[in-house]
Amino acid sequence: MIKPHIASYLKLLPHRPGVYTFRDVNGAVIYIGKASNLRNRVKSYFKYTPNLSEKTARMVQHIDKIEFVITESEIAALVLECQQIKKHRPPYNILLKDDKSFPYIKVDVKNEWPTISITRRRYNDGAKYIGRVPSAWSARQTYDFIKKVFPLRSCDKKISGKEIRPCLKYHIRRCYGPCIGAISKEEYQAVVRQVVAVLEGKEVVVLRHLKKAMAAASHSLEFEKAAALRNQAQAIEAVVASNNIPLNIRGEQDAIAIARDSELACVRIFSIRNTRLAGDEYFILNDVRGEPDARLLEGFIKQYYSSTDHIPGLILLQSPIDERLLITEWLKSKRGSSVEMRVPQKGAGLRLINMVMENAHQQLEIYKNRRAARPENLKLLANLKEILSLSRFPHRIEAYDISNIQGTNAVGSMVVFEDGGPRPSNYRRFRIRSVAVTDDYAMMSEMIRRRFKEHVKDGGKWASLPDLVLIDGGKGHLHAAISAMREAGTTDIAVASIAKENEDIYLPGFSEPVPMEKSSPELHLLQRVRDEAHRFAITYHKSVRAKAARESALDSVSGIGPARKKALIKRFGSVRKIREARIEELTAVEGITPGLAQRILESL
Repeated sequence: MIKPHIASYLKLLPHRPGVYTFRDVNGAVIYIGKASNLRNRVKSYFKYTPNLSEKTARMVQHIDKIEFVITESEIAALVLECQQIKKHRPPYNILLKDDKSFPYIKVDVKNEWPTISITRRRYNDGAKYIGRVPSAWSARQTYDFIKKVFPLRSCDKKISGKEIRPCLKYHIRRCYGPCIGAISKEEYQAVVRQVVAVLEGKEVVVLRHLKKAMAAASHSLEFEKAAALRNQAQAIEAVVASNNIPLNIRGEQDAIAIARDSELACVRIFSIRNTRLAGDEYFILNDVRGEPDARLLEGFIKQYYSSTDHIPGLILLQSPIDERLLITEWLKSKRGSSVEMRVPQKGAGLRLINMVMENAHQQLEIYKNRRAARPENLKLLANLKEILSLSRFPHRIEAYDISNIQGTNAVGSMVVFEDGGPRPSNYRRFRIRSVAVTDDYAMMSEMIRRRFKEHVKDGGKWASLPDLVLIDGGKGHLHAAISAMREAGTTDIAVASIAKENEDIYLPGFSEPVPMEKSSPELHLLQRVRDEAHRFAITYHKSVRAKAARESALDSVSGIGPARKKALIKRFGSVRKIREARIEELTAVEGITPGLAQRILESL
């Protein structure tokens, strides 16, 4: 039976392409989709069909409001859908890991003398972003390799080419020395183009150029230059050889396959560039019960390629998808040339897909094994359940702590342990907003209230609820946390506190601590969780305090406003380095006069 107000929404939907949004009774976005015909697509959710997935049926029960945006075409609707999913991250959409967590290699090509760096954010600033790199470690490895083979500058000074003395990096061959005119702008830009080509997997082109330049240098008797070019070529050849795959595949192509069980799926993508594995990423999808492979692959393809600049001409899929033609047209417009998407049936393409599929299965098993607890932890948690008289097994424990100095720069931390092990990706930190005095109870209340209200508002990163909440503090902190949870509408989660003085464990409704041996492994587990929350809070508080100190030190200087302060910090990096700078170095910053530079040094 369709709710009356939902029926009225359905009547307003046009027979036009567009994007629709479902919201729940709290106004939270729970699903975003696109359609070639909005009315027909949205009405289909409210018709009984035997093949409706369990997840979709659950979602329909929570729909309270329908919004829509009309677009000029279905491709425009697809683009808008990708943007809105990335923005709102609705819990019933197929979601990849947040893009901000993926490192990129950034080449600042808009600069006359470009630099390279590692970043986790993409800006519309004209720079070239290559990636997404699967991990911070691999990003650092790639960055170090590029800097060693192509020593682009890493400073941010204005390049005039007339500096008298280069820095140490030039002498140890980690910089081309543009500041002293050791390389022309044209030569430097040519190196930058080679760097971009290597990062995009076009090493063969770069190798051809390097060997040609090496031969020319040798012919001109420039043996030192020829040796440097030879070393560059050998380093690139070594990387190419280490990443070759045992298949005769030419050109650029991506291969995508999926492995799954009843609840989880792992999508894996290999990026091939002329027999070389240029990229290998995997994504874990949760709550996939009843979802067909085609829908999972479609959701992955739209989100993945909406956040990457490099799109190959051929994409191989493990199985067909329903919207192949539409997605191909979108990728074609994004790439600027033809894109083919197909399911290989034989030959090297099929062998490649089978290789990706096998790796996806292995990665899924690795993920499940990592998530599974060690037997000794399970036994500890079972004992803890009995000791604390918990109603359910404490698979997920969330611990909270406050850090401040006499109420200033107050912050809070939330750490998560699942099956006895830490889950850093689930950690959260809070800036205390409403408490300006030294009141740990009020600060704890604010943090707990915000955490559990976020669960009601946002089904994404706050969706998982704990089996046990552990508070760092005594009975007062415990009561403050319980009151805050009640205010947020959460009353069925067990709460305990651990006091620092005697390491006593307190439960609500009991004036005396829980009897536990000080040497018991169960207490040691709770202490480890508490200590991690304390460490995380202290680390955050130090960074907030350092930033505040840095800002206040410059704020005390007459004539320094927000713009000049920002320019100084950007140029020197810290107040200490500003204090150590010479007057002529300070006046090189825009807006800093000699008199103001003198005042800065005197004040600091």
